[in-house]
Amino acid sequence: MSNELFQDGKLGNVSVKNRYIVAPMTRVSADDDGKANDRMKAYYERYAEGGFGTVISEGLYLDESYSQGYYNQPGLANEKQMHAWKPIVETVQAHGAKMIAQLMHAGGQAQGNRYTDETIAPSAIAPKGEQLPFYGGSGPFQTPKEITGEQINEVKKAFVAAAKYAKEAGFDGVEIHGANGYLLDQFLTDYLNHRDDQYGGSLEARLQLTLEVIEEVRKAVGNDYMVGIRISQGKVADQGYKWPNGEEDAEYIFGTLGKTTLDYIHVTDGNATESSFGEGTKTLAAAAKEFGGLPTIANGGLGDPEKAESVLEKGEADFVSLGTSALANPDLPNRVKKDAELKEFNAKEILMPQAEIKDVELQAEMISE
Repeated sequence: MSNELFQDGKLGNVSVKNRYIVAPMTRVSADDDGKANDRMKAYYERYAEGGFGTVISEGLYLDESYSQGYYNQPGLANEKQMHAWKPIVETVQAHGAKMIAQLMHAGGQAQGNRYTDETIAPSAIAPKGEQLPFYGGSGPFQTPKEITGEQINEVKKAFVAAAKYAKEAGFDGVEIHGANGYLLDQFLTDYLNHRDDQYGGSLEARLQLTLEVIEEVRKAVGNDYMVGIRISQGKVADQGYKWPNGEEDAEYIFGTLGKTTLDYIHVTDGNATESSFGEGTKTLAAAAKEFGGLPTIANGGLGDPEKAESVLEKGEADFVSLGTSALANPDLPNRVKKDAELKEFNAKEILMPQAEIKDVELQAEMISE
């Protein structure tokens, strides 16, 4: 049995029983109106029963406007959606696990929104790649409308409102989704952000909206409530993207985030143990940990407990989050404790609740967003 993985730890003011976290995974299993349901309750409960110390929800949309990314994505945009999460959160916590709500605005990467057929993004530039068929999309992403200053203010208000709903629903904290090519990451990404106002141009300007969202969310939920962020280089449909200046950009991004009121930084990469900025460079988690100085969650191919343990032992991260390996083994921490065999992830046998998979040869890294 691994040692570091089963040490207790802290995310902000929240004590957790081990270092295993369920990564946020798009499951498109909510009701049509965005309410979480009993099927989802059973899905999340299995992870808590299976020994995970912390469970992060799939990305939850924020408003009845532009934030939804997929049909049947759950939301935290209104009272009904908030109340639907309460029994799920309570069930997870009853098994001794903590639960975090991931707050997501899809921006130009939206491919299914019950409130509008349009998308908005920093600039009128379509995301690279194509929509995800296993989440109900097909063909290229549409060209979004350039977001206005007024709409930027509405986005910030939506993050705030959703964070308040998360707190009211009983979640132990919130994670701001700044990764995988969704709206905040679109602002950070050079080829998607061609703005000439205070939110475009330099790296500092492109990070500005994320910093403002962090500040506003913190004001809304108070100093004692857990607030984290997820960051990546790659996008859902552009996995190979790297920050133009590599570690130099990483030092600025993580260093700046480390000076905010965030409680943790969650990074995701194709392989969390490989250099992320070219041969001989740091991993993304190590960069976040060193430059940000905050508790760090590493994600990316860490289902093998020895591999996960090594990341913790090297001090490159404080926690590990699992996506496809958790789908295959919702009781993975309990299995590791017993030194039991782990199942391999099989796209043809994705565990409940199911994404609407039409292409079983999906890329495993796309599940964890």
